[in-house]
Amino acid sequence: QVQLDESGGGSVQAGGSLRLACVASGRVFSINDMAWYRQAPGQQRELVASISSSSRIVYGDFVKGRFTISRDNAKNAVYLQMNSLRPEDTAVYYCNYRGVRGSWSDYWGQGTQVTVSL
Repeated sequence: QVQLDESGGGSVQAGGSLRLACVASGRVFSINDMAWYRQAPGQQRELVASISSSSRIVYGDFVKGRFTISRDNAKNAVYLQMNSLRPEDTAVYYCNYRGVRGSWSDYWGQGTQVTVSL
């Protein structure tokens, strides 16, 4: 099993910044993708950004240069630096970890609330 420990959510005014962190522990995989998803009330969960163990990065279309995902493989950690936050970024942000050892396995963090006010 893999456990994910998220931190860094909170409340901020529009235009502000937050940095999310997620650390994986347990039976981690040498080949893995780490990602951030978000889900607003009444909305589907959507990809914010993902980064592979080879640092291939994908961003959701709405990011538009405002967020930066990074990882520290030695710490099994992924980070999401969010700048120029908007009220529409308000959501629960979830860390996702996908690893392969023969087949792919998928793990989710408990979620961290991000609230952006005007």
